[in-house]
Amino acid sequence: MTYSVAVSGASGYAGGEILRLLADHPEFEVRTVTAHANAGQPLVAVQPHLRTYTHLTLKETTAQTLAGHDVVFLALPHGASGAIAAQLPDDTLVVDCGADHRLESTDDWAEFYGGDFHPAWTYGVPELPRLTGTQRDRLAKTKRIAAPGCNASTVALSLAPGIRAGVIEDRDLVSVLAVGPSGAGKSLKAHLLGSEILGSANPYSVGGVHRHIPEVLQALRWAGAATPTLSFTPVIVPMSRGILATSTARIMPGTDPATVRAAWEDAYAGERFVQLLPEGQFPRTADVLGANTALMGLTVDERSGRVVVVTAVDNLVKGTAGAAIQSANLALGLTESTGLPVNGVAP
Repeated sequence: MTYSVAVSGASGYAGGEILRLLADHPEFEVRTVTAHANAGQPLVAVQPHLRTYTHLTLKETTAQTLAGHDVVFLALPHGASGAIAAQLPDDTLVVDCGADHRLESTDDWAEFYGGDFHPAWTYGVPELPRLTGTQRDRLAKTKRIAAPGCNASTVALSLAPGIRAGVIEDRDLVSVLAVGPSGAGKSLKAHLLGSEILGSANPYSVGGVHRHIPEVLQALRWAGAATPTLSFTPVIVPMSRGILATSTARIMPGTDPATVRAAWEDAYAGERFVQLLPEGQFPRTADVLGANTALMGLTVDERSGRVVVVTAVDNLVKGTAGAAIQSANLALGLTESTGLPVNGVAP
């Protein structure tokens, strides 16, 4: 069976990456692409690398345009997808790559985003460990999926195995992330100009104010955390895409290093897209470029009594578009890995 697909926000980075991956998906046929300011232009005028779609023209982003497809991907800024999604038919599979349907708490939404709150949808990180099973169990047959924040899913995948296994404390969690500026979207921002970021590392949203923090804590509570606390510091570095997250947590007293490592080995054993590297090895962002793969290195710092987890993802693939398509595959009963690359590109 071939599923008809519409992609909104198709002129942006996330929308473009969804389209790049869908071009090789044997079960999905992209029939409609939409945009806002770029509506009326050929898609390849704003996404010239997507030569598969020379026949498509960007249409206005409206519910009427998106309705009538089997699958709709919403790659819109936060606050923009909720109202449109509410007008789409219940039997349409809708995948929101923005933030509008990620958070369960109205208070968290008001504090970190503001504006109208929309109910949480099924979270689109299949491998995420929960107290029972994984998030994958909840994605089967759902019709509404909230794709993750790229930083949030990276940190949650890094720490949830230890929380679930009870080998780390849920207080005093720390994560520092080197991130590429594509995670901030395609709209022009002065602080993201090449002249501002080349040759520099620039911290932002420091001091507990980053919007992905409540999303991480929500995921860790699903894994069994009672009252988790997280120090979260992202740093923009001069690479177009990628996240390298270094996350640390206090080890439960009396827990030996082998038991700590076993928690992550057990959580991700057999996973195609989340892989724990052999002891002593740590990933680079270059290793996951273009792939729907999260590579993870882990060590125990016995002197400080902390576990250190270093995770690399491509923020536009595993962090966003790949997670969205992987979750859509599950919701439709397709093989989870369909259309998704596990191999990166090099150099």
